[in-house]
Amino acid sequence: MKKITAKLLFALSIFVLFLICASCKQETEALPKDIPTLRVAQGYEVETFEADTRAAQIASIKSKLHTLFETYAEEKNIPGIAYGIVVDDQLVVDSALGYSNLEQKIPASTSSQFRIASMTKSFTAMAIMTLVEAGKISLEDPAYLYVPQMASMEYPTSDATHITIENLLTMTAGFPEDNPWGDRQLDETSEMLRDLIKGNPSFSNPPSIDFEYSNTGYAILGMIISEVSGMPYQQYIKTRILEPLEMRETYWEYQEVPGDLLVIGYNPDSLTVAPMLHDGSYGAMGGLITSIKDFSKYVSYHLSAWPPRNSEETGPVRRSSLRKMQQPQYSRLNATSRDWNDSLCPAISGYGYGLGSMENCKGTRRISHGGALPGFGSNYVFYPDLGIGVMAFCNVTYTTPWPYVEILKLLFEELDLEPRQRNAPQILKMRQEQLVEWFKTPDKALGSRIFAENFYLDMSRENRLAEFGSLLEKAGAIQGWGEMRPVNQLRGSFQLYGARDTLNAFFTLSPEPDPKIQAVYLWK
Repeated sequence: MKKITAKLLFALSIFVLFLICASCKQETEALPKDIPTLRVAQGYEVETFEADTRAAQIASIKSKLHTLFETYAEEKNIPGIAYGIVVDDQLVVDSALGYSNLEQKIPASTSSQFRIASMTKSFTAMAIMTLVEAGKISLEDPAYLYVPQMASMEYPTSDATHITIENLLTMTAGFPEDNPWGDRQLDETSEMLRDLIKGNPSFSNPPSIDFEYSNTGYAILGMIISEVSGMPYQQYIKTRILEPLEMRETYWEYQEVPGDLLVIGYNPDSLTVAPMLHDGSYGAMGGLITSIKDFSKYVSYHLSAWPPRNSEETGPVRRSSLRKMQQPQYSRLNATSRDWNDSLCPAISGYGYGLGSMENCKGTRRISHGGALPGFGSNYVFYPDLGIGVMAFCNVTYTTPWPYVEILKLLFEELDLEPRQRNAPQILKMRQEQLVEWFKTPDKALGSRIFAENFYLDMSRENRLAEFGSLLEKAGAIQGWGEMRPVNQLRGSFQLYGARDTLNAFFTLSPEPDPKIQAVYLWK
């Protein structure tokens, strides 16, 4: 009787879970209808490149770049490499060297089909974002709503939270780092993955505590995509991401790749053929096969997220979703990081949705991901503020495909690449002129029009005049002022030119509908 009761209780719990899941889907499917139409204010100034010579500069290093790759391939005993650099939506550099198939002496090309391994993860993350935008799921949803086997998993502590979809995306589910074990699961069946979950997978941390690289977490995301979309995740990614981006030469199963384009992978040193794995339940973590020409479209699409602007949306997801994918979660300070010259350069890094993110001491922001499977190594980086992306694939097991440090020296020392510049909106320019006029003649009526209510409450008018007056008197009569240098749409700095000296001024505006000056700083 006890056994029957236990079985009935288990069946009832599964039935209730099914009802909860169905209810959740019904509620989330209605979500977009409840969201009001986005209203857009006027006056937002978009960042732009000044005297844009990026493409020409990148093209000028083609021969040096190729020499770097040739030397690197020889040093690392790599049969074949394909690589490319995009500037916005243009593949400015595309080249290859060596062989994609040593036995048949087939030269590698930018159309050669390499398995890109973990670079697949951002495609899986993007597929999740399409479902979020459609209101089918929420990032905060517990994963067990879509993978019922997860409801009975044993967690490390009683105060743990259930794993959410966002935990899986950001690799904060608490699963242990599973390289290279996870790589060997690529062709496993869905039953194997479900049995792994039902058998209580091991945890290295409770969820939401720390980042730890998990192929298994992304395999589970593949299950969620299949469950919610009603089709295999491979097909969903193909129809919702690859086809809209016109990536017609990207595959999941190596047997579908035209024979003369399929790249053969090799073991290190011996260069014996590495066994090619079929696509399977772990494919969402690393199964895609593609070319430099096709993958460049994907990199360009990620670059298109910047800068934020009012132009028409194109592609599988909104630009805001792309930017969210690129934002780091659980960021860490790498205090001992070094730059391409091996100089100390601390950096902040973290993992977003299928993408790594880093900003170094020079303010250079980089989004990236690598990939490695038996027979292959791959990597790509893109710089959102520069609108430039670099990618490379090779055909040796777990081998970095490029001389990355030397490439950085080419990009950041030989070239003069400048990021987009912020442009001052009209409200900042107007308040700047008014502030300069007030510096010249601190008229009360003018002050009442341009200063926020807190301005004289924080410091009396008399004390303000005394503080600014002393600096202005030493600088001499105002002869002019410099260009507004915006920090963002509502704050910035400029220089004030006096007859005897130059002063620096900074001000910030209030969040009112008609923004007023809430703080001013003036210094020599």
